[in-house]
Amino acid sequence: MILAPTSFQQSDHSPMITAPSELQLDSYQDEKDVTLDILSDDDESLDEEVDEAEEEEDLSTPKLMEPRVLKGFSKMKKVELVEADTQKQQRERERERERETKAIMGLEEAGDLVLHIILSKIGPENTARVACVSKRLKVSASEDSLWSIFCSLDLNITTPLGPHGDPSPSFKAAYQSWRESFRMYPWHLVKRVRRCWDNLKLWLSLNFPEAEATLRKGATEEDLEEFESALKVKLPLPTRLLYRFVDGQEPRLDGSLGLIGGYSVYSHDVNVYLLPLKEVIRETNETMSDLGVSNGSNFIVVAASATASLKMFFLDCSDGQLYTGTSTRQMLPCVPEINGDQQQDGMLRWLEEHGRRLQSGVIKVREEDNVKSISLFPEVPPLCSVAVTNGVQVRASSVFIPEVSNLRAQPPAYWYAYSIRMSLVPEGCFLHGRHHSSCQLYWRHWIIRADDEVIDKVNGEAVIGKYPLLQAGEEEFVYESCSNFPTTSGSIEGSFTFIPGSLKDPKGSQFEVKVEEFPLKLPDYIF
Repeated sequence: MILAPTSFQQSDHSPMITAPSELQLDSYQDEKDVTLDILSDDDESLDEEVDEAEEEEDLSTPKLMEPRVLKGFSKMKKVELVEADTQKQQRERERERERETKAIMGLEEAGDLVLHIILSKIGPENTARVACVSKRLKVSASEDSLWSIFCSLDLNITTPLGPHGDPSPSFKAAYQSWRESFRMYPWHLVKRVRRCWDNLKLWLSLNFPEAEATLRKGATEEDLEEFESALKVKLPLPTRLLYRFVDGQEPRLDGSLGLIGGYSVYSHDVNVYLLPLKEVIRETNETMSDLGVSNGSNFIVVAASATASLKMFFLDCSDGQLYTGTSTRQMLPCVPEINGDQQQDGMLRWLEEHGRRLQSGVIKVREEDNVKSISLFPEVPPLCSVAVTNGVQVRASSVFIPEVSNLRAQPPAYWYAYSIRMSLVPEGCFLHGRHHSSCQLYWRHWIIRADDEVIDKVNGEAVIGKYPLLQAGEEEFVYESCSNFPTTSGSIEGSFTFIPGSLKDPKGSQFEVKVEEFPLKLPDYIF
C-alpha cells in the first residue's frame, strides 16, 4: 500500500496534486479572520490618529467629510486593501498549483528509467503525492528499489528493517513503519538524531568497540513518560529523540569506557559516561538534594564521570541548554548560544560536535597500561602544536577543566590540563653529522602567557619528576600536568634540553628541542 500523502509534512515547494482540501480552505479562512481581527484591534488607535489629524487641521479649511464618515471610510479602505491582497495571493497560489499539476502530469510521458530517477530526486513525500495522480505513477512510485534509496538517504539502512531492528517485508514497509513509530516528532529532527547516533556508532565500531557494547537499546515512549513523571520535567524534543534511539550507556566498574571520554592529571581522573534514564533519575535526585535544590527544578543530570573525580553535565529542560559545574557551583554553558534559537537542541549539538571531533581525528582513543579510553586532548593543529627538532618530535595540547575552576575568585582561576607527547623519529636524532638511536630529557623551560602577556617562566629539571629516555621508532612518552590562568585565553611554549645517548652514557653535547606554542582557551564546546 502506498504511503498516504497526508502522513507527510508538506514543504513550501511540494507539488500539489489536487485542489485545496476543506482543511486548507478553512486554514485560509482562518488567516483572513485573523487579519480582520487585527484590524478590529486597531480601531481605537486608528480613531486616535484621525482625531489628532483633525486637531492639527487649519480651522479655515473647509471640511469635505464629517469625522465619523472619514473614520469609517479609512477602515473600509483598509479592509478592501487586505481583501484585495488576499485575493491576489489566492490567484497566485492557484496559478502555482496549475503549473505544478502540469509538471506532474508531464511525468506520464517519461520513460520508466527517467521516471525512476525523477522520483528518487523529489523525495518520499512528493513521491507519495505523485502516486495519487494515476495508476501508472502509482506503480512507479511503489517500486521497492525506489524506497530502498529513500531508506538509505533518510535512515541509513541498507536492508528493510523497522525501528526496533525487526525485518520488514519491503523497503517501503520499513520506511512506513519508521514514519509511524516517530509520527509525533518532526521528521527532519528524526533524521538528524538518527544521523548523529549512526556517526557515533560507526566510529566506535571501528575504533572503540568496547565502548560501543555499552550503548543501551532505545527507550520507549512509555519509558520517557515515566521518566518525566518521576522528575516532574518535560524533556525537549531533541533530547527525547536521543533517548528513543539510545538509552545512554550501561555503567561499568572500570570507568574507562565513557562515550564522552576524559583526561587524567596526577590523581584527578575523569571519564564521562552518557547516563541511561534510570541513572539520570537517581543522579538528579541525589545531586539536587545535595545542592539544596527543590524537586521543581528543570535541571537534570544527563552525563557524569564514572571515576572518583566529580564532573557532571546538566540539561536545562526549559530551554534545552547543556551546562557543567565549576568547583564553586557555577553553571557554564557547554554549547554556544545561538541568538533566537528555539530548537532546544543543546544536547544534540553537543553530541554532534563530539562525533565530528572523533571522526576528524581531533580526539582519539588512547591506551595506557592496557586500558583504552577516549582522550579529550586534541591531536591535530591548530589545537595541538607540533615541532620536530633534530629528530625529536614534541606534540602539545590542552583541555579546560571546569570542575576545579573557580570563576568567583579574584582574579578568577581557569584551570587547564595539558598533555605533552614526545618521541624520537625512526632515524634517531641527528647532531653534528651523526645519528643517535636514543636521547634523554634533562631540563625543561616554559614561557606562560595570559592574553598575550608573559605571566610566568619556569625552569627546572625533568618533567613530573621523570627523565624520559627516547628510543628511535618507539611509542611516544606522554605526560600530563595542569596550570591555572586568570583569563579565558592563554598559551604555553618553551623547550626541552636533551642529551644524546643517555644521562649515564652521553654521546655528545646537549641540545634544545622546541615546544611550539599551544593554546589554553575557554572552548565554545565543553566536554
